[in-house]
Amino acid sequence: STSTDVARNTVRGQYGPGSIFGKPVPGYRQDPGVPPDSNTETYVAARFFVDNWRWSGVPFYLRHGKRLPKRDTEISIHFKPAPLALFQHTASDELQPNVLVLHIQPDEGISIRFESKLPGQDIRLRSVAMNFNYGASFGVQPIDAYERLLSDAMIGDSTLFTRRDEVELMWQLATSILEGWEHIPPPTFPNYRAGSWGPGAADELIGRDGRAWRRV
Repeated sequence: STSTDVARNTVRGQYGPGSIFGKPVPGYRQDPGVPPDSNTETYVAARFFVDNWRWSGVPFYLRHGKRLPKRDTEISIHFKPAPLALFQHTASDELQPNVLVLHIQPDEGISIRFESKLPGQDIRLRSVAMNFNYGASFGVQPIDAYERLLSDAMIGDSTLFTRRDEVELMWQLATSILEGWEHIPPPTFPNYRAGSWGPGAADELIGRDGRAWRRV
C-alpha cells in the first residue's frame, strides 16, 4: 500500500532548540506565530527508485531540511565497486567507493574522490580528491540562479526551466507521500536538534542498505 511504502522509504522531522556556529537557536515550535504543538515538518529524507531498465535496483536518496549545520546543495554519485578487486590484499572496509559530487550551491563546482595507492612496497590506500571550483578557476562567481532564470524568461529561452509534465509528476510524487503520512502516526516532534544533520531515523533509513550519508 502507499502508506506502507511511505513508512518504509521516508523519514520526516522537526527541529528543536540547538546551536549553529556556536550560537543558540530556538526550536521550530518556539518561533513566533508557530503553535507550540505544531507537527509541521522541517526535514525529510527519502529513498526513491526509478522503474525502468536503466535504473532498476539503483536507490536514489534525498534529504532536505531547515536549521542544518550549513547551507549546501549537492548531488553525490557513488559508484559500485568493481567485481575484480585490483588490490586483493587490502581489507574490504578500507576500499571506499569512487564518488562524483556536483556542487550546486553555494560553492559551484565538481569534485571526484577516488582511492590511490600510497608510495612504497606496502599495499596501502588513501582517498584523494580532484576539485574544480567555478569561482576559483574563473575568478568570478556565477550569477544567482534566479537572476539567470529571470534573464532567460525575458529572452524566451526555456532550456533551464522544468517542463509542465515534469512538474505534474513531481507534485504527484509529493502528494502520494503527504497522503501516506496522513495514515501514519507522526513521530514525536521535535526529533532533531537545530545545528545537526537531522533525526537518527534518517541515518537508519540509509543504513539499512549498508550505506551512509556523505559527510559535507
